[in-house]
Amino acid sequence: MMQAVSVVLYLALAPLAGALLDGVDRKLSARMQGRKGPPLLQPFYDLGKLFSKQMLAVNSVQMFLLLSYLIFLAVAGSLLFAGEDLLMCMFMLSTADMFLVMAASSDSSPFSTLGAGREMIQIMAYEPMTLLLAVGFYLATGSFQVGDIVRQPTSAVAVMPGFLLGLLFIMAVKLRKSPFDLSTSHHAHQEIVKGLTLAVMNIAEYYEMTLMLGLVGLFFVNSDPLSWPLAVLACLAAYFLEMLWDNVSARVRWRTLLDGCWVVTLLTGGLNGLILMLIH
Repeated sequence: MMQAVSVVLYLALAPLAGALLDGVDRKLSARMQGRKGPPLLQPFYDLGKLFSKQMLAVNSVQMFLLLSYLIFLAVAGSLLFAGEDLLMCMFMLSTADMFLVMAASSDSSPFSTLGAGREMIQIMAYEPMTLLLAVGFYLATGSFQVGDIVRQPTSAVAVMPGFLLGLLFIMAVKLRKSPFDLSTSHHAHQEIVKGLTLAVMNIAEYYEMTLMLGLVGLFFVNSDPLSWPLAVLACLAAYFLEMLWDNVSARVRWRTLLDGCWVVTLLTGGLNGLILMLIH
């Protein structure tokens, strides 16, 4: 029963939480740049305006692929918040990304093709870390089940600090933040993958944002109820760091992105995983 309630709450509240965080992001980013910034609820106004417009797609498959992207992200987050298999959650997340690439590739526009290629590079960059993350939780707790992980007597971050650092690094890619927003971002001039179906893309990104922050929180929750508020604070701190990094960094080339993510994955996730294998 609790699993069903968790899934319903995630499906209903994740887009709202994501849009609210997006509004905070825009407001604080504007302050960092010496601007007033839009209203806090501007993302909700944007979605309302987008849904009031006629929904157009370049071809008949594009909307299907984008909706598949949205659905798989929702399923991946549901698995996480329902306490199910973390490895399956990561596989669903990867599948969702492939639907986004196929949606961009379904258009004959050279800009869309360029965006699809850049998205593939980003997937190659962060995918090893996401898979290693699931393996790391298994080595630390002996289970892929999220429910088993949150029932541990101590938080996983105590033995997985390297994995947390690696996750924070690749989150800049997943959240479309500088310096790694190669294919699509919240900046109008950089929306190469996005098009007239921007509303679907925004909602999907809000689901993904909530999912990524849920992974951060998973490092801190344990059987002690007091760990849950700590996990929420850790998620907010992680998002603020990503926002700060976004505002102080310039966009890098694709080769720097690929090399940087792989080096960080090897040094953080790889070494931390090796240590866990030796001590268990």
